[in-house]
Amino acid sequence: MKETFLTRAGYEKLVTDLEPLKKMKNQLSQDIAEAREKGDLKENAEYHSAKEKLGEVMGRIAKIQDKLESAKIIDDLDVPKGVVSIGSRVTIQNESGDESVYMLVGEDESDPTEGKISVYAPIAQGLLGKKVGETVTITLPAGPRRFKIIKAEPAL
Repeated sequence: MKETFLTRAGYEKLVTDLEPLKKMKNQLSQDIAEAREKGDLKENAEYHSAKEKLGEVMGRIAKIQDKLESAKIIDDLDVPKGVVSIGSRVTIQNESGDESVYMLVGEDESDPTEGKISVYAPIAQGLLGKKVGETVTITLPAGPRRFKIIKAEPAL
């Protein structure tokens, strides 16, 4: 099973998201039981709709439960200062001197608009394990780019 890297807040959000889905599952199960009592299921739209929705909800529940079971909480990891790793907030400088700051997170919490990038993103892959002061060449979709690592510290 693939590890899921989450912040504590991300983990708690998944737990919170799971509760209404479980309630919905129970309600849909009741709806299906009531529809069965009405007789002919072949032409019972309520039954087919509830059954389809139940399948979707159960799939979402299973996906969330899998993530929770395989979760590694970034906050609990020993993130070394000065080395880029998951859970790091890293400041890099491109060849033009422009700086960017990224937090390396698991793919479920990736949000580039907030500066959170997945550890599986090409730029993160090129930075992982590197140290402050190093200059790295990373192959991005737009081609190879050089970056200097200015700062790498625990993000939380």
